[in-house]
Amino acid sequence: MKILVAGGGASGFMAAITAAERWPHHTVIIAEKSHRVLSKVLISGGGRCNVTHRPLDIHDFSDQYPRGKRFLKKVLHEFGAADAIQWFESRGVRLKTEVDGRVFPASDDSASIAGCLEGEARRLGIQVLLKKGLDSFEKVDSGFQVHFSDGTKEVFDRIILATGGFPKSSSYDFLREAGIAIKEPLPSLFTFNSPGNPISKLMGVSVPFAQVKIGGTKLVHHGPLLITHWGFSGPAVLKLSAFGAELLAEMKYEFNVEIRWCNDITREECRAMWLGWRDKKVKTLIANHSGLSLPERLWNFLVEEAQISDKTRWADIGNKGIDSLLNQVFSNIHAIKGKTTFKEEFVTCGGVCLDKVDHRTMEYKNIPGLYFAGELLDVDGVTGGFNFQNAWTTGFIAGRSVGQNYSSVRL
Repeated sequence: MKILVAGGGASGFMAAITAAERWPHHTVIIAEKSHRVLSKVLISGGGRCNVTHRPLDIHDFSDQYPRGKRFLKKVLHEFGAADAIQWFESRGVRLKTEVDGRVFPASDDSASIAGCLEGEARRLGIQVLLKKGLDSFEKVDSGFQVHFSDGTKEVFDRIILATGGFPKSSSYDFLREAGIAIKEPLPSLFTFNSPGNPISKLMGVSVPFAQVKIGGTKLVHHGPLLITHWGFSGPAVLKLSAFGAELLAEMKYEFNVEIRWCNDITREECRAMWLGWRDKKVKTLIANHSGLSLPERLWNFLVEEAQISDKTRWADIGNKGIDSLLNQVFSNIHAIKGKTTFKEEFVTCGGVCLDKVDHRTMEYKNIPGLYFAGELLDVDGVTGGFNFQNAWTTGFIAGRSVGQNYSSVRL
């Protein structure tokens, strides 16, 4: 039996390796449209490759997927984070878990991961074809006839589609033509643009734990927040963009964000502290001391935005001034107009509709012999290794299942 894995990324290699190990008498071929394989693995995480995330309870782990949560909850017990860690370490790749739960190769070099996957493919005799994208396919009596981008065509018994997600809806047309249900794609992980915002002069300033809320909605997330020259970034923003991907698209990426810069003290406690300083006639300049765990440059900016002179002392501030400062610290509002995505970290929501896929096998329910893995499915996770884990999990299950109908004949 000939098995085609379309796509030479993380999910494609995991599917191909698992298929070759599980079904050693079958021919497994990876066809990659570009001139190199595993390009996203190599450039992700700043070239370190965030392999997965620290193993968590399945419920907690699946909560990190804005779309596909229920689907993954059913399959993570088959091949979860602990399994992925064991898989790589048993093949000679030492891994390390950082404080925030992200798992990286101990070498801090994504080539360790890519090299392992390519080495396993060579060991198992998997053919890897470059510059050979899948253009279209149709069902024939003996399996599938596949038309490739180089003008050739070939018949395969089974196909695992692991091409990754596409940002443009038209890129899914080859699947729609084959009768596959597609949910429209949208960007999932992106930063917020705030053009002309004076806060951009603080580019590079970050806070370790801020709250970011989308105005007029219930969307809110906490975490590190980074001020950039174009607006806002960091895990708090990226998580918010992922969970709000569909709503923010409807808003045409124009909305207000409300930022709470300080989360280790309540607004009421802060008011009491500042009123106490005023009542005690504290002569310290407001610009020089906030009593809060905020970067100095950020505090000075907030004081300026509250229209308080840098010569004003705590002893001299009025109630109106304190209220203005509290608003800047606890409900700082900024207008967002647009988004920025990065090719190396690009993640889409949308893709193959999950209700059409058998979670036990990753086979498309209406087209026997056709399997899916990775980001081509309507599954996307937040940052921290969750999207790669989706690739390992679905790739493993697809590869394990792809030859099962022939096992009694061949094995």
